[in-house]
Amino acid sequence: MSENVELQQLVDEELEEEYKIPDSRPCCHCPYLGLILATLSSLFFSLCSVIVKWMTDVHPMALAAYRYLGVLLPAIPIIIYREETVFPKGKRIMLLLRSLTGTVSLVLSFYAFRHMPLADASVIVFSVPVFTGIFARMFLKEPCGLFNVVSVILTLIGVVLITRPPLLLGDTVNSLGDNGQKTEMWGAVAAFSATLFGANAYVLLRALKGIHFSVIMTNFGAFAFVQCFIITILLGALCMPPCGMDRYLIVALAIFSFMGQILLTLALQMEQAGPVAIARSSDIVFAFIWQVIFFNEIPNKFSIGGAILVLCSVVLIGLRKWVMALPYEAKIRTKLNFLTK
Repeated sequence: MSENVELQQLVDEELEEEYKIPDSRPCCHCPYLGLILATLSSLFFSLCSVIVKWMTDVHPMALAAYRYLGVLLPAIPIIIYREETVFPKGKRIMLLLRSLTGTVSLVLSFYAFRHMPLADASVIVFSVPVFTGIFARMFLKEPCGLFNVVSVILTLIGVVLITRPPLLLGDTVNSLGDNGQKTEMWGAVAAFSATLFGANAYVLLRALKGIHFSVIMTNFGAFAFVQCFIITILLGALCMPPCGMDRYLIVALAIFSFMGQILLTLALQMEQAGPVAIARSSDIVFAFIWQVIFFNEIPNKFSIGGAILVLCSVVLIGLRKWVMALPYEAKIRTKLNFLTK
C-alpha cells in the first residue's frame, strides 16, 4: 500500500499492520477467493463467540486464557524461524500497551457474549473500526474528516437502538435488561467498553508499524495468557471442564481463533483490504443466524435496526478504503468521490 494513502482510512491499516501483509498480492485463479476466505474468517470468529456464550460453566476469563494459548503457540515457531527479536528496544512500552488494551478488549467482549444476546453483542463489538479514526486523531494527530464523524454518529445511534438505555429513551420502549436479567445491561456496557479498548489497540498497532506480526502476536499472546491466568486463579475460576464435549469446545475455541486469523491473512494477500472489510461484515449476519439456531433468541426490531446502521457504517468504511486505493483517474473514484471527504 502506498505511503501517501491517509492513515486514518480505517480498515486496511488495522488489519494489514496487525498481520504485516506485504503489498504484493499473489496471482489467483479464482478472482473472488480473497473475499471467500475473508467470509470464512468471519465464520470462524463468529463460532468463537458461540462457544463463549455456550460454555456457561467456564468463566469468561478462563476461556480468554485458553484462547490466548491458541494465539501464542502458533506464533512461537514463526518468530524462531525468522530469528526475530522477541522484545525489541524502543517498542517495549508500545507492545505492552497494545497487549493490555487487546486483552481487556477481548475479556470484555467475552463477558458481553455471555450476558447479552449474541447478535447484539457482536454488532457492538464489530463497530471497532468506526471508532479507530477518532482515537487516531486524538493520539496520532491523524486527520479525521466529515465521513468519519458521520460513521461514528450512525454507529452510536445503532448502539442506542440495540441497548435502548432508559436514560435516553425513558419508558417508551423496553430497555435491555427489562426482562429481569440486569446482567444484560452490564453486558452492553462491557461490549461498548470492549469496542473502545479495541479501537485503541488498533491505534497502537499503527504505532508499531515495521514490527513483524509474529513479534506482536507472541508478546500479545504471552502477556494476555499470563494476565488472564493470574486473574483466573485469583477469582478461583481456573478449572478444566468435567465434560468431554466442553473440553473439545475449548480446543475448538483455540483452533477457530487461529484459523480465523490465518484465513484473514490469506484474504488480505489476495484482495484489497476495503473489499475484505466488507466481506468481514458478514460476522454480524452469522451472529444473527447463530443466535436463532443455537439459542432460540429472536432479535427484535430495535436490534435489527441498530445492526443495519452499524453494518452500513462498516461497509461504507470498507468501500471508502477501496475507493481511496483506486488511481485518481479511475472513473469509479470520480463517481464515488464523496466517500473520500
